Amino acid sequence: MALKDILRGQLGFGAAPLGNMFRDIPEAEARATVEAAWHDGIRYYDNAPFYGAGLAEIRMGEVLAGKPRNEFVISTKVGRVILDEIEDVSARDLGEKGEVFKYGRPNKIVNDYSEDATYRSIEDSLKRLKVDHIDIAFVHDVAQDFYGDEWLARFEEARKGAFRALDRMRDEGVIKAWGLGVNRVEPIELLLALEEPRPDGFLLAGRYTLLDHDHALQRVMPLVQQRGLGIVVGGPYSSGALVGGPNFEYAPVTPAMNARIAEIKAITDRHGISMKAAGLQFALAHPAVAAVIPGASRPERIAEDGAALRETIPAAFWAELRERNLVNPAAPLPSVG
Repeated sequence: MALKDILRGQLGFGAAPLGNMFRDIPEAEARATVEAAWHDGIRYYDNAPFYGAGLAEIRMGEVLAGKPRNEFVISTKVGRVILDEIEDVSARDLGEKGEVFKYGRPNKIVNDYSEDATYRSIEDSLKRLKVDHIDIAFVHDVAQDFYGDEWLARFEEARKGAFRALDRMRDEGVIKAWGLGVNRVEPIELLLALEEPRPDGFLLAGRYTLLDHDHALQRVMPLVQQRGLGIVVGGPYSSGALVGGPNFEYAPVTPAMNARIAEIKAITDRHGISMKAAGLQFALAHPAVAAVIPGASRPERIAEDGAALRETIPAAFWAELRERNLVNPAAPLPSVG
């Protein structure tokens, strides 16, 4: 089933911050953030066992357990199994993401894309999330940013294990859809080149944003659109860089990127709009995009995201971005085409 037929609305909730991403978030603040999302009408929630070694799922489950299950959609991920065993968090080999969840739970994280691990991962997520079913399952991080030169071997492990297991679970009605949840376009291209299995869509984080979209536009977005699938855009603010944050792709923003951000900011200021509105509405303008899922760790951020989605942006803003070559000429733009 295509993602657009499953998701509830264009704005979802990305739960990575609930796993104590970059900081130790108080329990009350985390719960209040999920409650704020529900209160603001958000009905699509994305999670993963990797986020704080199960912490994000536990926190989200505590809140959503009190909501009618038929009124919201949950996606989570497979590829990592969280054990009861405790490990040295500082010794984890997490590729480019080494410091991201150092404040999460110390439970051991095992990378495993086999069929058995896929079933176990779904079962464990159901318990942590306190729900009776998962709507969408994404195979998590089977890409270069996590596994480096070993990513193709991990992809092959997933092809023989997780992909087939999720294909079967979808056909049996256990889940409604599955795909990849990645930060790189190459794994999506590789999966779409296979005759089987048959994914339903993808979660692509950071690769279709106002600051970084050239590569995705070349092949992935057209292929997904042609096949009637869908993309959930994660990290629409480019790890916060677009809205004044210090990081882009888990590293400090470069001077060149800062200059680009400043140029876009000057145009948004001139037109009286917010950077958040520009970022969200840019991503959603592509017909392949089913939803955007900004991450939030504070309740007030939820209202900001909702307001940004509803903000009216004049066509002249998009025209100016295009004239100044701040967006790819092939990128669909609201009110411009």
